[in-house]
Amino acid sequence: MSQIDIESTDLNLLKVFEAIYDEGGAGRAALRLGVTQSAVSAALARLRTLYADPLFVRTGRGLSPSLRARELRPIIGEALDKCRQSLSLARPGAAGFAGRSVTLGLSDDFEIALGHAAITALAQAAPGLRLIFRQTHSRLAADMLMAREVDLVIASGGLIAPALQRVTVGQGGYACLVDGASLAPGEKALSVEAFTRRPHVLVSSGGFIGVVDEVLHGMGQTRRVLAATTHFAALPFLMQGSDALATLPAHAARGLAAVTGLRRLPCPIAMPGYAIEMGWRADALRDEAVAIARRCLLGLLENYDWL
Repeated sequence: MSQIDIESTDLNLLKVFEAIYDEGGAGRAALRLGVTQSAVSAALARLRTLYADPLFVRTGRGLSPSLRARELRPIIGEALDKCRQSLSLARPGAAGFAGRSVTLGLSDDFEIALGHAAITALAQAAPGLRLIFRQTHSRLAADMLMAREVDLVIASGGLIAPALQRVTVGQGGYACLVDGASLAPGEKALSVEAFTRRPHVLVSSGGFIGVVDEVLHGMGQTRRVLAATTHFAALPFLMQGSDALATLPAHAARGLAAVTGLRRLPCPIAMPGYAIEMGWRADALRDEAVAIARRCLLGLLENYDWL
């Protein structure tokens, strides 16, 4: 944008752009900015003229950013962050991230295990910054990062793309969950026979085969899957009052056992481990809010007991 463009343009339009991009709709952006929805719609019309691009396209879930909008987001975010930094110098102690958000992509096993701690840590590191959790998994995480649908991701692998950076933060394993009432007095572990005898609840995006079935097949064993779900958080409601068993990442099993009547037991079969990674786009760190969130979450992840 030239000097003449700067002088003739209302820079408040950039705040509207940021709010629409982050909130995904004109109504939510208006609430965030404290203006009317018609004012946001008028500002969006001016932005479209300014950048000669639709910027946001209406879908069934709100307003989706165009390719040009995705290119503009880190540039505009960085410019607004610089403005906020300058204002914080004039007003020491002010909440420089009020109204800002960072989107973290993760599956619900990581959200169960880490969500509360992540909220607490980020509230201390960047007061006023909103943390948004968005559902993803290892097969989708890289694509969501590249499409700028999320700023950061935590996943069990899959973060391979030329424009992505990643770091391994831990090695995960598996544990079992059962209703405590289904255990014999003093029972703290299951034999392989008891493991295969119980009906199983499978957590899988496909709903048919899981890593447990692959391991059991190699042992010449099978199990009976009673039901399947795509969300770990559903397990307490599906298993309560039954003798069903679920095998899931150890970090999620610990989190669920801490707040439900389910008991966490060691897995009696030798399950393969997996790398836990955090990833981001290199250009995302130009946004100070994303950079702070990354540092904060990395500290949390690298000190977490995954097993």
